Amino acid sequence: MYQRILVPFDGSATAARGLAEAVKLAGLTGARLRLIHVVDELSFAFAASEGLTFTGDMPSLLREAGAAILAQGAASAQAAGLVVETVLKDSFAGRVCDLVIDEARSWPADLIVLGTHGRRGVGRLFMGSDAESIVRSAPIPVLLIRATQS
Repeated sequence: MYQRILVPFDGSATAARGLAEAVKLAGLTGARLRLIHVVDELSFAFAASEGLTFTGDMPSLLREAGAAILAQGAASAQAAGLVVETVLKDSFAGRVCDLVIDEARSWPADLIVLGTHGRRGVGRLFMGSDAESIVRSAPIPVLLIRATQS
């Protein structure tokens, strides 16, 4: 069964739902978890839209925030008695979905569990879908956990 579960984690409510499901599954199978967080260009775009000024320290500040997000996710998995590792990547080396797939291969993971918004139509077209790209490219099974309906 699954012994190594990779969980892309960005700290959002949707990612937290994916992590919660991975924690349940790991508890049943005795699996190890690895959380991956990717600091991506959207982080920079969000900061700019909020009126933040870019400085030379912005990438390091975003990495620090990413490390804090990973620590928060790891703490919740450890509270359930699980072995958990974390990895922080920058998307400057590639697309988020490709970095997740690369990590799944190199670790090597048996399963990827991630939260998804389940966008359709125009919303998916404009927002893109890392989850869809991961499903299409993953060499291993992928479990998608849908966001709650509002």
